[in-house]
Amino acid sequence: MKHYYNPASRAVTTHWMLTELGAEHEQIIVNVQSGETASMEYREINPMGKIPTLVDGDVIVTEVAAICAYLADKYPEQGLAPPPESPERGRYYRYLFFPGTTLEPMFTAKLLGLTNYPAQSVGWGDFERCMAAVDSLTPSADWALGVRFSAADVVFGGTLDFAVQFGWLESPTEKVAAYVRRIKDRPAYQQSHSSEWY
Repeated sequence: MKHYYNPASRAVTTHWMLTELGAEHEQIIVNVQSGETASMEYREINPMGKIPTLVDGDVIVTEVAAICAYLADKYPEQGLAPPPESPERGRYYRYLFFPGTTLEPMFTAKLLGLTNYPAQSVGWGDFERCMAAVDSLTPSADWALGVRFSAADVVFGGTLDFAVQFGWLESPTEKVAAYVRRIKDRPAYQQSHSSEWY
């Protein structure tokens, strides 16, 4: 497997996932600042010109949640996803997809000062509803799906970590702050997050 990566990007989350799994892979550092993601060579792999990208033989996977879901299913023995037939699978998917489809767009809208839009018509609603959802999804103890850590925590918890680190979420509740602290205490998190950036 090849993992296209830059330590100052969302690829740190997929790097963390690979570290949690102990998955053998080739880490290919992409210099975003010099424009490597705009090269024709890279755009043939990922037309969006974004990172991360995972290449596993003939399979190309982009987007953080998709890569984490793919990896969790590729290594089922590691237990980072509920079995496909499990009733927990629905809740697991919610944790995987809420950050990218709802939470990050809301943070972007907030940072850009966008307020005059029909909240009922956009997928992310408004800040208050997003924060209510974050509060309901954040576990008071342990992890998203209970006592067992999963890819849901990598994606959801990783997004909350980014939000706190970079000031997207200026005043996290104690529940969110405590969850982020649990996330950051994981050995794989500490191995995969460069102190230069975190």
